Amino acid sequence: MTPEDLVAHYGLEPLPREGGLFRRTWAGPERPDGRPEGSAIVALLTADDFSALHRLPSDEVWHFYLGDPLRLLLLAPDGTSDTVVLGPDLRAGQHVQFTVPAGTWMGARVDAGGAWTFFGCTMAPGFTYEDYEHGDPAELTARYPAEAARIVALCRP
Repeated sequence: MTPEDLVAHYGLEPLPREGGLFRRTWAGPERPDGRPEGSAIVALLTADDFSALHRLPSDEVWHFYLGDPLRLLLLAPDGTSDTVVLGPDLRAGQHVQFTVPAGTWMGARVDAGGAWTFFGCTMAPGFTYEDYEHGDPAELTARYPAEAARIVALCRP
């Protein structure tokens, strides 16, 4: 499979503000608050794009499917940071599935030297655009100064 094959097969479209291409593949029944019980997407990032830093009010499970490893920057509410790599090499510490805790700032980019990554994200309760909080580079670099360069590289207006 090539990125072009994946775009055609899934009908991937641009993911507003965050970046990359995506398609929602499932949304559960609607809850009384209007949110779906759960949701799932597939997404494609290429080396010339990234998933901008954002946070959500619920846990989000990331799943690696195809392509090159994906490097996630995680900025926790307690002021700490971490890097997680989604990919097929479990012996090298990569993850095929990783849960980002609610309230954690997250951003991702295809690992250095890679060309593209095809992955998925699942949430329960499901994603709504009202829940999405876009990262501000000035606020995030003030709170996480040790990650300033990576924060700037993973933010967009």
